[in-house]
Amino acid sequence: MGMLDGKVAIVTGAGNGVGRGEAIMLADHGAKVVVNDLGGGVSGDGGGDKRVADEVVEVIKRRGGEAVANYDSVADFEGARNIVATAIEAFGRLDVLVNNAGVLRDRMMFSMTPEDFDTVVKVHLYGTWNTMHHASVYWRNESKEGRQPRASIVNTVSSAGLQGQASQINYGAAKAGIAAMTIIASLELKRYGVRANCIGPGGFTRMVAQAMKDIQVKNPEDYTEFDPMNPGNSAPAVVWLASDESLHVTGQVLRLVGNNLCVYRPWEMGEQFLATDKDGSPKQWDPADIGRILNRYHFRSENPGIDAQRRA
Repeated sequence: MGMLDGKVAIVTGAGNGVGRGEAIMLADHGAKVVVNDLGGGVSGDGGGDKRVADEVVEVIKRRGGEAVANYDSVADFEGARNIVATAIEAFGRLDVLVNNAGVLRDRMMFSMTPEDFDTVVKVHLYGTWNTMHHASVYWRNESKEGRQPRASIVNTVSSAGLQGQASQINYGAAKAGIAAMTIIASLELKRYGVRANCIGPGGFTRMVAQAMKDIQVKNPEDYTEFDPMNPGNSAPAVVWLASDESLHVTGQVLRLVGNNLCVYRPWEMGEQFLATDKDGSPKQWDPADIGRILNRYHFRSENPGIDAQRRA
């Protein structure tokens, strides 16, 4: 018995790297999988190579699983509708949506073009929303018809968005937006039996190879022993988040890179300071007081700084 027996899953961008590892492991644990991949390049150029998705379907079938291919673009609203429809038409239902499809166009912001920014945001941020929208329509209707789902959305984020990375202002903005969107989705969809979480993966992928030319990119299933750079290392967390073992988990962001598992803490308010008059009544902050209070009680330093010292 697998953790996902009887479930139907979609994995977008499942032709290579992280998504490929997730699709294969979901199938290994009993899920019937829609392998979605446009068959394009890392930068979002090209497309239409159906062999990319077909190969993963064949890998899954050779391992005893069930899968079908889909070649639509998540960036296209109607294409995303068809991705969801493919699962329902092929397998009669949808239980798991894993959003992994992505492209990369790294440049410093002063060299980045509007097309570079739009292309990355369109695939990552809009693409994630597009598939979530159509899946949520289906799950909401199922709930209203008395067939309450036990469904799971797993979206893909990155430290580039949660911690920051120079040259990835487009990619980072999209990934940070996905994290926020996922938390909001968890609030909106809980009444319909749908959970929404994120996974932050890692490893040697085609995207990483754009910046690190000397790395060896392999398919996740081709690793014969544990390697921290295997892009399939995040797949176990996706399987768990897709399973009924995690029905109590929603609105969370997990990171699994190599053998390192952690949970990101969302933006949270730190120590609060109140502006008051001498009698304790509230007042509007004086700009000069903001620096004095933060320097003393938050930054723990009243040093005027190197530039200020130089001017003095």
